[in-house]
Amino acid sequence: MSKSIYWHRDLPPASAAAAAEHSVEATSARVRGTLEHHGELWDRCYQQLMAETSHRLEQEIARLGGDYAHVLSESIDPRHDETTGEAWLHGAFTYTLFREPERSAAGRPGPVREIPG
Repeated sequence: MSKSIYWHRDLPPASAAAAAEHSVEATSARVRGTLEHHGELWDRCYQQLMAETSHRLEQEIARLGGDYAHVLSESIDPRHDETTGEAWLHGAFTYTLFREPERSAAGRPGPVREIPG
């Protein structure tokens, strides 16, 4: 399976052309207790958040007809529900969608265009 998600300084192939910038949000599973940065619960939630984010990015790459996503920025914050005593991590990620030119010409969807009106 080829790599399709590139994080921060890790760049997609030079042959790929930037198509558009997008964002995606994801959350980890909820856990009982509070999240301390770099504690056991934080680490578990962080791993779940990143797995969910990768899954969401793969879905978006396919939905938008791209080949790669290059994650530019991320914002991760802990969330807590006082009523249930549960905590989780929420992440917002900005990425650029890239397409390989030869694949786009072979019947893949072209760039998304806004229709005026």
